[in-house]
Amino acid sequence: MRWFRALLPREDQFFDLFTRHSQVVVAGAEALRAMLDGGNAVPEHYRAVMERENEADAVTREVLMAVRRTFITPFDRSNIKDLITAMDNSIDQMQKTAKGVMLFDVRDFTPQMCEMGDAIVKSARLVEEAVPLLRSISAEAARINAIAEQISHLEGRADDLHDAGLRRLYESCGASDPMAFIVGNEVYDHLEKVMDRFDDVANEMQGIVIEHV
Repeated sequence: MRWFRALLPREDQFFDLFTRHSQVVVAGAEALRAMLDGGNAVPEHYRAVMERENEADAVTREVLMAVRRTFITPFDRSNIKDLITAMDNSIDQMQKTAKGVMLFDVRDFTPQMCEMGDAIVKSARLVEEAVPLLRSISAEAARINAIAEQISHLEGRADDLHDAGLRRLYESCGASDPMAFIVGNEVYDHLEKVMDRFDDVANEMQGIVIEHV
């Protein structure tokens, strides 16, 4: 049976779908980062995040449908489901972040928040770079692992920014303006969770490499 399956054509549409999804995630990350510039343009960029999240959901549904109807997949079905779910969770968390910003009517953001936004964009672009490499997983294993490590490094940097920014926020308004601290803490928490979701994507990619190389 193994040799028979090997003779059948492999279903490569998954790579195209992963690529499409990663491009939408990059656009969502850029819109979220634009929100962190603050000012009157925040609602406009918020709508862009919402639109990109809807687009990502549509691609995710395509992937899950393809998994069910495809006989030969490029790698294990569970790997495909886990990877697209992790990717989709990243933009879902961006959506939650954007909603939090709008809920609390935030228009000014700290330097640390903006730097965390930069890390989110960099992570999204790294995922966009890594996904096409899965087509040649054996040849590109080292590069995929290197990208995953870069994302993990960015996640660690974002944790440091979160802690430093939250401490500074507490020192500046913890006692004088408790509500401002609560709102700022909420934004920091959401941004940190976005980076956590990208770290999940990195872990999924490394797991695929381990299993298939």
